[in-house]
Amino acid sequence: MAKKVELIKSLIGRKQDQIATAHSLGLRKIGDCVEQPDNAQTQGKINKISHLVKVTEA
Repeated sequence: MAKKVELIKSLIGRKQDQIATAHSLGLRKIGDCVEQPDNAQTQGKINKISHLVKVTEA
């Protein structure tokens, strides 16, 4: 199963580690949407920036 992750809030003014986490998921701008595998690493990244993204099942 994969998850579809969409950036819904801006990265401006966020901490560097949150920006780096979003970039590691492939999210650069508001509205960017990527499919990521549903594993422990991805879940940890999503939890770290859960207030900035919307997650749906792909």
